[in-house]
Amino acid sequence: MKVCFCIGILLLTVSCSNKQDKILPVEQSLTESVYASATVQPDSLYKVYAAVSGILDDVLVKEGDLVAKGKPLFQIINSAPKLNSENAKFALNLAKENYNGSAAVLSGIRDEIDAAILKLKNDSINYFRQKNLWEQRIGSKLQYESKKLTYDLAVNQLKLLKNNYNRTKYELQTAVKLAENNFNTASIATSDFMVTSKMNGKVYALLNEPGEIVSSMEPLAVLGSTNRFIINLLVDEVDIVRIDNKQQVLLVLEAYADTVFEAQISKIYPKKDERNQTFTVEAVFINPPKILYPGLSGEANIIITKKENVITIPKAYLIHDNKVKTDDGIVSVNIGVQNLDAIEVLSGITKDTYIYKPDK
Repeated sequence: MKVCFCIGILLLTVSCSNKQDKILPVEQSLTESVYASATVQPDSLYKVYAAVSGILDDVLVKEGDLVAKGKPLFQIINSAPKLNSENAKFALNLAKENYNGSAAVLSGIRDEIDAAILKLKNDSINYFRQKNLWEQRIGSKLQYESKKLTYDLAVNQLKLLKNNYNRTKYELQTAVKLAENNFNTASIATSDFMVTSKMNGKVYALLNEPGEIVSSMEPLAVLGSTNRFIINLLVDEVDIVRIDNKQQVLLVLEAYADTVFEAQISKIYPKKDERNQTFTVEAVFINPPKILYPGLSGEANIIITKKENVITIPKAYLIHDNKVKTDDGIVSVNIGVQNLDAIEVLSGITKDTYIYKPDK
């Protein structure tokens, strides 16, 4: 009797176990999604750099301040560019004075040209008078040749002075232009010591204190949009080909653990991060929370497919990815969309077919 009792208990246990592992497919809606880690950042977030190196003399804003485009943010000091600017201004003034001032070099040459013109007129009169006399065989040949030589020298001297005037004028004009360029370059370099905002936005971080040495290689601050935030999603390289613009995103943030926010894919970055083998995808809130801070983190699901009234089975009941165990034995099934727990069955079984959980 004792042996029969034990066997009966064993059969009952097996029977109960079989009942627990035997289920019917369920008709329901099924959503297929891709998981991504999420971080919230202000839109148009950028790091502020100085164009020059020097000592940070003054920080003109505070963290949290709203700034307009062109507003001064930092003042950097460096004596060398200022001296260069002053020297360039002196050189420009001198070049202008030489070109068109009261002591202009051209003025002296013009005076020489005027004197040369008068001399040429005088020498021309003497020459042609002596020439007429010589043609009449009056006077000596020596006198004629002397007057002719004096006249020729006067012509050449005037020509040389005019050429010198044109050449000097061109050189002085070039010198003025070069001086202007040097002065403008020096002025720009001096203005670079005032760092200004490139956008209308908000100061999210200040990275240096007054008195510190700064360079053009290190950022001074972080600025971004005031009220527009984006969601940075890290998607595994296996799933990135399934992501497309305007896909729906369901997001849960650590700061709002009890709320699911809806967003939409807005941008896909094509370059993979080799360190973690992920791609960055941007999404925008449909209805953002009232309060957001840079760096808020959470988890997201990017909706790939959503189907209504499909026959589904638990993933745990699937054998070798495309088979299930039924009362008629192992049968093959065609599968469709799936999520973490369930999978769609397109054909092979019906919703009235009992399936069994495979042995581990």
